[in-house]
Amino acid sequence: MTIGIQPFLHVRTAKKPIYHPDGTRISFITDNTGLPQVWELSLNGGWPSQNSFTEERIMFVSYIAGTVKRIIGMDAGVNEKQQLFLLNDDGTLVPLTDSPEHIHHYGGSSPDGSWIAWASNRRNAAQFDIYIQNLETLECKKIFEGDGMYHAVKWSPDGQSLLIDRVNTNLDNDLGLLNLESGEVSWLTVHEGEAKFENPEFSKDGKAIYVLTNKDREFTALAAITVETKELAWLDEREWDLEGLAISKDKSVLAYTVNEGGISKGVLYHLEAGSIETWETPAGVITELSFSPDSKKLAYVLNGATQPSDIWELEIESKNTRRLTFVSSLPVVEEQLIAPELITFTSFDGLEVPAFYYRPKNAEGKLPVVVFVHGGPESQIRAVYNPFLQYFLSRGYAVCTPNVRGSTGYGKSYSHLDDVRKRMDSVKDLVALVDWLKEEGNADPDKIAIMGRSYGGFMVLAAITHYPKLWAAAIDIVGISSFRTFLENTSVWRRKLREAEYGSIEADGDFFDEIDPLYRTKDIECPVMMLHGANDPRVPIEETEQMVNELKARNHPVQYIRFEDEGHFFVKLKNNITAYTGVADFLDEHIGKAATAVM
Repeated sequence: MTIGIQPFLHVRTAKKPIYHPDGTRISFITDNTGLPQVWELSLNGGWPSQNSFTEERIMFVSYIAGTVKRIIGMDAGVNEKQQLFLLNDDGTLVPLTDSPEHIHHYGGSSPDGSWIAWASNRRNAAQFDIYIQNLETLECKKIFEGDGMYHAVKWSPDGQSLLIDRVNTNLDNDLGLLNLESGEVSWLTVHEGEAKFENPEFSKDGKAIYVLTNKDREFTALAAITVETKELAWLDEREWDLEGLAISKDKSVLAYTVNEGGISKGVLYHLEAGSIETWETPAGVITELSFSPDSKKLAYVLNGATQPSDIWELEIESKNTRRLTFVSSLPVVEEQLIAPELITFTSFDGLEVPAFYYRPKNAEGKLPVVVFVHGGPESQIRAVYNPFLQYFLSRGYAVCTPNVRGSTGYGKSYSHLDDVRKRMDSVKDLVALVDWLKEEGNADPDKIAIMGRSYGGFMVLAAITHYPKLWAAAIDIVGISSFRTFLENTSVWRRKLREAEYGSIEADGDFFDEIDPLYRTKDIECPVMMLHGANDPRVPIEETEQMVNELKARNHPVQYIRFEDEGHFFVKLKNNITAYTGVADFLDEHIGKAATAVM
């Protein structure tokens, strides 16, 4: 049997868990109503209750230190221009930032709960300065101004300094301590070459900072930085990236995960003993680690291909786990879910490229296949629940999700194999994948479609313009059709960050003109479907519409869905139903309705 797309999209997600200061409740964000809102769950039993009732998505929720006040972030029309609000117990909101044309990144609250910090591009659209705001008077003042992108990360334990972040590129940053009285910054992570410093946590006395970094390493490891000397000492080094560092409230235990080829393993590091423990979980990705106020429990989000996103809790001493939320539970879908096989294929230059391959249940004969390419490109597709990929599987399509060169998770060198003028090498990886699918994956060579979003959308368009005979259909979601026009029109604060990956118009414009799909529409042979949100601040909607216009001018078969109330991501249930019902119908029409497996 098969089921329609709606049940798969009706699988809800739970994320961003935080404990109430008394430890009896957890606040979290779920799209249970079709739009992400704040909910609360009593740990003594009972059903979650909704706490916020906005008409826009809630992006995060946190407690103000030393209080029971909650702060949230919310944008409008998924435009990513986040504003900050206090959330009252009755669901009403107190505006804090109230500057809807600008972005505000939350940077935590002071130890006494009287101030918050945030970064914003109010002064200059391309630059982010740092502000603090008094929660009683709501007065805010700028405390740091710089030529670049800066964030407030967290307050020091004594409340005298702010740990701040300077973004150099998407894969390179620095951490510094900003003295609130003098305004001076002591940069702690000055380095040569590329390095990222992520998820920093202060020690109990504030004299050290624990951090995940790949300074002078291929993979991200756990280190401690002594604030006074700026010396770095390694605590846990592995041949996989470590992720998501958090510290217990009593500052005795660190929690983080190991990204083993896209699957998470949870780790506890006991600081006094220097000992390491782990715990058992279903296969998936662990994120958003949050310790309880008494430091005896750890909440986290677990999301797997057959285990959609919900909140779990670990008892530190016993290592027992329990699932706290069941918002993703939908039996009609759960029995359909399929876990992938981790495969590798050899690309044109001998590089081994990893991918997840999902095969439909009980399928017979050659398989129609959807190749799904992730965005970023400094990102990694992982074995998590994806409603439309699982829907395709239920209809008899196989799905393959590669981590082509340029992806993160496989070392610093791997992530740079597609930089600037090596861009098309990653597209060649897709050619090698098609060969593998035909030779090893039982794919029907005449029924291979390609789909991707954001940068993955560029990969779709590049694949069908440079290697047109491989593909039977293509779906581009919020994709880049021309690096030249993308860099000209993306949000001004993003341009410099993206040039580190893509190159600049001044230095590489001739290369863009050579590879950009917009200028090669005459080479496309397969039908194309394109989707975009009008409020997208990352990839302007013009990237899609100029491609649609070119294809229509050539009378090439193209379908286009435009959402007026979405941005770079589609978050509203009704729009996702429209989008992915359209995608499924498009695939059925152009690569032939897949034979339904007998269940």
